Amino acid sequence: MLHREGWDVGKKRVYRLYSLEGLQLRMKVKRRKRIALLRGKPPVPTGPNQHWSMDFVHDQMLDGRRFRILTVIDQWSRESVCLEANFRQTGRAVGQALDRSALLRGWPESITVDNGTEFTSRALDDWAYRRGVKLDYTRPGKPTDNGLIESFNGRLRDEFLNVHEFVTLYDLREKMTA
Repeated sequence: MLHREGWDVGKKRVYRLYSLEGLQLRMKVKRRKRIALLRGKPPVPTGPNQHWSMDFVHDQMLDGRRFRILTVIDQWSRESVCLEANFRQTGRAVGQALDRSALLRGWPESITVDNGTEFTSRALDDWAYRRGVKLDYTRPGKPTDNGLIESFNGRLRDEFLNVHEFVTLYDLREKMTA
């Protein structure tokens, strides 16, 4: 607006003058773009390692620190592909865990995930693109779209998390691999 009127001033000078006068500028908040995909049920797998499902299970240590376990299963064989426990899970950490799992099994054609921040992150989207893996997102608020992993998480909680107490993350990982 000032440039149109012939004033030769920059943004920083205008901001400084506004601040000195006690005025407030209305700052634009960057909104995160939602992933625009057709969401729904993915095709039924006809063999192993075609479609995986991914989700998180939350629990806490004896001292109250919360941890998360990334659970990944093969939809056809219903075998656990990956169990990765950590205090903080990012999209990059999820991609690294999947890389370690794929060393033994290879890449799936697609992975069904919910709309959690780790799964909608740019890091995981970039990871999937580079490896040729399609991410199938469930409909928001519909955990039944990913029912196999939800059932697995319930069994994991009943048969493992509710039975054991964990002191450290190392203790948790040791009990998971035993």
